[in-house]
Amino acid sequence: MELRSKILDRSARVGVVGLGYVGLPLAVEFARAGFTVTGIDLDQSKVARVNGGDSYIGDIPSTVLGPLVASGKLSATSEFSVIANLDTVNICVPTPLRKTKDPDMSFIVAASEQIANHIHAGMLVILESTTYPGTTDEVVLPMLTQSGLRVGRDFFLCFSPERVDPGNRKYQTANIPKVVGGVTPECTEHGRMLYAQAIETVVPVSSTQVAEMVKLLENTFRMINIGLVNEIAMMCDGIGVNVWEVIDAAATKPFGYMPFFPGPGLGGHCIPIDPFYLSWKTKQAGIEARFIELAGYINSQMPHFVVDKIQNALNDAGKPVKGSRIHILGVAYKRDIDDVRESPALDIMLLLRKRGGLLSFTDSHVQDLKLDGETLRSAALEDGLRDADCVVIVTDHSSVDYRGVLDRARLIVDTRNALKGMVSDKIVRL
Repeated sequence: MELRSKILDRSARVGVVGLGYVGLPLAVEFARAGFTVTGIDLDQSKVARVNGGDSYIGDIPSTVLGPLVASGKLSATSEFSVIANLDTVNICVPTPLRKTKDPDMSFIVAASEQIANHIHAGMLVILESTTYPGTTDEVVLPMLTQSGLRVGRDFFLCFSPERVDPGNRKYQTANIPKVVGGVTPECTEHGRMLYAQAIETVVPVSSTQVAEMVKLLENTFRMINIGLVNEIAMMCDGIGVNVWEVIDAAATKPFGYMPFFPGPGLGGHCIPIDPFYLSWKTKQAGIEARFIELAGYINSQMPHFVVDKIQNALNDAGKPVKGSRIHILGVAYKRDIDDVRESPALDIMLLLRKRGGLLSFTDSHVQDLKLDGETLRSAALEDGLRDADCVVIVTDHSSVDYRGVLDRARLIVDTRNALKGMVSDKIVRL
C-alpha cells in the first residue's frame, strides 16, 4: 500500500537503467509528471551530458531536458548503488542479436544483477528491453527472488514493451499507448499505476509473456509485409512494371489492404532484429518460423539489389563501378534522425567499396561514420556533387530541400523514390 500511495502522490523515487533512445525520453516524461528521476548509464559521456542539461536524443530538446535537471527532478549517474534508494526501476538496455541471430541477453542480465544486489521490499521493477517471450519470468524473476523477497507481495515485476519511433513528431513517449503485463495481477496493477501518471493511455494485459509477445507481433508484422513488398518490387523490376504505380493504385482500395513500400533494406533497432527473438524462441519449442526467416532473407537481399541498380546505371552512362566517385545521400536508417544502427546504407556502401567504388556521403544528422575500420566525415552536398559520377539517395530528409542542388548531379539512383518528379530525367528508381 505504501508504494501505491507514493506512485499516486508522485513521491516515488523513479529510476531508469539505460539512457538511450528509449530510456532518456521515458525518464523525461516521468520527471515532467512530477517524479524525482535518476537515470543510470555506464556511459560517462551520457551521464555528464544529462547532468549538464545537454540532450543527445533528437526527440528530447535540451530546452526540455535542461529545466528538469536544473529543478532537481532529473539527474544521472553511473553508480548502481543508488537503486537501494529507489522505489521503481525501469530497465531500458540494448538487446542485440549475435551473428548467429541468437539473442544477446548480457545487458539485461547485467542490469538485473545490479538491481538484485540492491532490491528491497516495496520496489517495482519493469523490463522494457525488447526480448523473447518468457524472459521476464525465466531470466529476471529468479535473479530478483534470490533475495528471499516474494514477487507480487514484497516486490513487483512487469514487462512493458518500448514503442519508441525516433523522429516521429506526432507520436512520442507520452501519447503512445503503453502495454504492461505483470508476473501477478498485483504486479500489473502497480505497473499500470506508475505509467498512468506520465503516459496518456495504459493497456494492461494478463501476463509478462503476453506483453513480450505484443512487441514481437508488432514488428514481425511490419518486417514480413516489408519483405513482401520488397519482393514485389524485384518482381516488377524484372518484368518492367512500375511498382510505385502498382502500390498507389492498390492503396485506393478502402478495405482489406494497407500500403507498405519497398526500400534499400531494413534499418533501426527493432524491425531487423526483434522478429528473430521470436524465431529463436519458437525453435526451442520445435516450431519453425518460416515467414520470419523468409522475410529476413528477402530484406537482406535489398542492398545487393540496390547495388546492382547502381552498377547498371553507371554502365549505361559508360562508367564502371570501380574507380567511380559515388556520393551517398543519407546514411541514417530513416529520415531526420542520427541513428545508423542496422542502416542499409552501410551495407550498400560496403558492397560498393568491394566493387571498387570511391565513396563519400552527406547526412545533415550524421557527422561521421565508421565504415570497415575507416572514419568518413559528412561532406557538404555541394562538395559531394562536385566530382561525383553518381549520387545514391538512401535516406531522404524531410527537413532539407534538395531542389536545384541535385540538378547538378550527373546521375541519381533513388532507392526510396524520395525525389520523384524533381529531376526525373536523371533518376534511376528501384
